[in-house]
Amino acid sequence: MIKQEILKDVEKALKLLKYSVFNKKIQISIPPQKGMGDYSINVAFLISVQKKCNPNEIAEEIAYKLSQFGNYKKIEVLNGYINIFLKSNILEKEILNVLKEKEKFGNNNLGKSIKTQIEFISANPTGPLTIGNSRGGIIGDVLANVLSKSGYNIEREYYFNDAGGQIDVLGHSILGDNKSTYKGEYILKLREKNKLKNYRKVGEWGAKLIIKDIKKTTEKMGINFDNWFAEGKDLRDKKKIEEIIKWLKTKKLVYKKDGAAWFKSKKFGDDKDRVLIKKNNEPTYFCVDCAYHKNKFIDRKFGYVINVWGADHHGDMARLKGFVKALGYEKNFKILIHQFVRIIKNGKEIRMSKRKGNYILVEDLLDQVGKDVYRFFMLEYSKDSHLDFDLQLAKEKSQKNPVYYIQYAYARIYGILDKIKKQDLQKGFLLKFNNYAEIELAKKILEFPEIVQNIATSYEVQKLSIYSFELARAFHYFYEKCSITKSDNITKYSRLMLLKATQIVLKETLNLIGVSAPKKM
Repeated sequence: MIKQEILKDVEKALKLLKYSVFNKKIQISIPPQKGMGDYSINVAFLISVQKKCNPNEIAEEIAYKLSQFGNYKKIEVLNGYINIFLKSNILEKEILNVLKEKEKFGNNNLGKSIKTQIEFISANPTGPLTIGNSRGGIIGDVLANVLSKSGYNIEREYYFNDAGGQIDVLGHSILGDNKSTYKGEYILKLREKNKLKNYRKVGEWGAKLIIKDIKKTTEKMGINFDNWFAEGKDLRDKKKIEEIIKWLKTKKLVYKKDGAAWFKSKKFGDDKDRVLIKKNNEPTYFCVDCAYHKNKFIDRKFGYVINVWGADHHGDMARLKGFVKALGYEKNFKILIHQFVRIIKNGKEIRMSKRKGNYILVEDLLDQVGKDVYRFFMLEYSKDSHLDFDLQLAKEKSQKNPVYYIQYAYARIYGILDKIKKQDLQKGFLLKFNNYAEIELAKKILEFPEIVQNIATSYEVQKLSIYSFELARAFHYFYEKCSITKSDNITKYSRLMLLKATQIVLKETLNLIGVSAPKKM
């Protein structure tokens, strides 16, 4: 789009001037004040640091070269920044392109149809889905949406441990014997239904029922997994554990010590070697993970794999990355860690503990605030930050609530366009944007492809919620400053086309987030 064309011109000017920018990103941004141009470029500062000279002098040289290309109405240098003023009709032409492409606007082919798996949530079936687990669900699902729009062939997967020690603990907890650990209302309900005596059989039975409930909850969250992958059925029963040990032995990456089998994890960057098979001949979680990831890359031939994990799994990263490196797929593998969620009610945190049975279920929160608010709030901050979920704000039915504010923008646009449909509208005019609010809204619309590409490479999905709010704000400002019905025909037509473009991009943004675009509020 426009920024990409400006960047090409900047790179061309740098080449002619024999300047280079190393390890720094050239930023093309919207200036903070009216009258400072349509776009501002920081490149002179990057070069001045390398050359140890005045950025204004560098900016003047680059600006002069850019002016020779004939693509700009005016170029000014201010405090080291190069401010670009676009020729008339540039924005208008790009807005017409939005109207032509519709929901395909912003699509790109970064992924080149690579078969890509995103595995997320993957909470153990030892209890209902909790708030902490679900944050990764929204991050993973939205990332899958963006990567699909960017040309990746995406599969969403939920992996669940329905075998091993924790399922035994679940069985003991349902039976209520002296090895009981898990507590809560769900355990009591399972205990009432249970007719089995063997703790392992009880655990397996309980896990199936819990997974069934988790599936219902994820669907209520707006997430539809392509595959549910079970440790018992898909790995243990198919002898994949034995297979991975055999494979590692052929690579001479296993050794015996203290009656256990160890993986040479230090060889691949871990701080110590890791146990694969314990003294009692039971595989460790790590061993099962190795079998699972070999299945992803070798058996199912995924070209790229992304795991979305909670912060409590941070310590597992090095060992698993080491194994994937041993497989030879380290460049095709990414682990995204998200931080914890706190529920805030009346300014105070609600304490949660799964084992004590003291926690808020996703299903309960969805019933209170709805899917749209739930998804948006879970996406508001970077995955690297702890998230405070404000229950009072989430329930607010006013423009204080960002979801209401954004959806109201869409409903308002729909209402205007629906009303205009019933009136005679002269067509065939060339678009012309003169008002500052029109221009700012057009520029914000045209940022969308850049946002999609940025998220597809950085995985910073919170940028989508930020963008949706900024787009809604630009529209509300436009609505306040620009009359449509009381304008001349050219202005009226131009503003209606701008509204249609806003509607297209706002709806597609909400679709990517997984939030509805209501026609009425």
